[in-house]
Amino acid sequence: MILGSLERLRYVSSSAVRTSVLLRLPEFVMPHSGPPRRVLFICRLNRHRSATAERIFCKRRDLDVRSAGTEEDAMVRVNARMLEWAEVIFTMDSGQRESLERMFPSHPALQRLTCLDIQDVFTFLDPQLVTLLEERVKQHL
Repeated sequence: MILGSLERLRYVSSSAVRTSVLLRLPEFVMPHSGPPRRVLFICRLNRHRSATAERIFCKRRDLDVRSAGTEEDAMVRVNARMLEWAEVIFTMDSGQRESLERMFPSHPALQRLTCLDIQDVFTFLDPQLVTLLEERVKQHL
C-alpha cells in the first residue's frame, strides 16, 4: 500500500515537471524583446469586427492591442489620444477612414491607416471573421 502511494507520488511529480517545462516552452520558441507594437483596430460600433480583432491579437506578447468604433454609440469611441498612441491602425472598411477624416481632419495618424476590407456582416468571434482577420493582418505586422 505504501509502495503504491510512493509510485503515484513519483508519477505525479514527474508529470508536474513535464507540464511546467511544456508551459514554459513557448517563451523560448517565440522570444520577444523590446516594447510591444501598439495596434488599434477600428470599426463602426466596436462590437463585432474590431472587438474580435482585439480579442484575437491581444494574446500576442509582441503586441499591445486596443479597439474602438467611429460612431457615437460605439462600445468604445475612438479619440485623438488613441490615434496618437497607436503605431499601427487598422480600419475594417473604407467607411471608417471617411469617418476618421471627418472626425480628425489633418491628423497625422490618418497616414498610418490600413484598410482590411472586411464588411460589417459578421458577429463577434465569427469563425469566418477570425480567419479573415488572421489572413489580412499578418502581412502588416
